[in-house]
Amino acid sequence: MAGLPKLDRIDINILAQLQQNGRLSNVDLAELVGLSPSPCLARVRRLEEAGYIVSYNARLHLSKLVDHLTVFTEVTLNDHRREDFIKFEADIRRYETLQECHLVSGGYDYLLKFVSKNVSSYQELMESILDRNIGVEKYFSYIVIKTIFDRGTVPLKSLINES
Repeated sequence: MAGLPKLDRIDINILAQLQQNGRLSNVDLAELVGLSPSPCLARVRRLEEAGYIVSYNARLHLSKLVDHLTVFTEVTLNDHRREDFIKFEADIRRYETLQECHLVSGGYDYLLKFVSKNVSSYQELMESILDRNIGVEKYFSYIVIKTIFDRGTVPLKSLINES
């Protein structure tokens, strides 16, 4: 975080508001955070330029569009040299159904989140990953039966105030 602009409570509020609704007009956002529109827009641009705001997206209700399967996959690598992790991480990005990839501590190396059409397409994908010989020793799959909730946002104000 060195070299990044220091955030004040207004910046944090701007980020929290945009996280909840990225379609807010600048006038509405300014009103919500207690600024006039011009300084509010300047702050948003500064936050974008500093990389705090990565993108603006629409969250889709995927199950209304298409039947799909969410699968969490634990992956353990054969070897644990730096180059093995680099190779895996560089290659695994190629799969568009992979939504998240996390290097984790514990009994395995990576936790992956896939969104796939069905079980057979997920299995084909995993076979393709294994065939690429990118160092996967073993994997375990967990098919999501039902998503109880997905917040889609992080509790920014709580996280920042706790630190």
